[in-house]
Amino acid sequence: MTGDLSEQEIDLLLNREVVGRLGCHDGERTYVVPISYVYHDGYIHGHSGLGMKVDMLRAGGEVCFQIDHIDDLATWQSVILWGEYEELTGREAEESIALLVDRLAPLIGETGGRLPHPWDDHHGSAEHLLHRASRHGVIFRIKITSKTGRYEKR
Repeated sequence: MTGDLSEQEIDLLLNREVVGRLGCHDGERTYVVPISYVYHDGYIHGHSGLGMKVDMLRAGGEVCFQIDHIDDLATWQSVILWGEYEELTGREAEESIALLVDRLAPLIGETGGRLPHPWDDHHGSAEHLLHRASRHGVIFRIKITSKTGRYEKR
């Protein structure tokens, strides 16, 4: 059986997962890349180093974001959303960093791994983390303008 996810089911999936695929377009080509993220108050929050992705996000502004949860080929949920890319600075960037560290740091601890640079020293203040993150990239959010979700269940 396949069907549409409700608004509540979409939000639950967005809150449960931490890796999604970000699609951007610069007028000439499309680029899709996995990112770690936090969903909060209708926004997708993320961080990126400088490079092709940020250049394309700045050029296009509009993005597509996709996440899924797959138990097997006949049992899955998938969400696609569209939105607007916004780079954050100051207090908004600090709040976004706090969300990212709070959500992602506990997922690393038990594996002995590290958060991606510049989050590896995640015990500092939000201001310290903002300074480190800003030197190595951008803090951003995606303002969601529309979203849809589908599922299949045996």
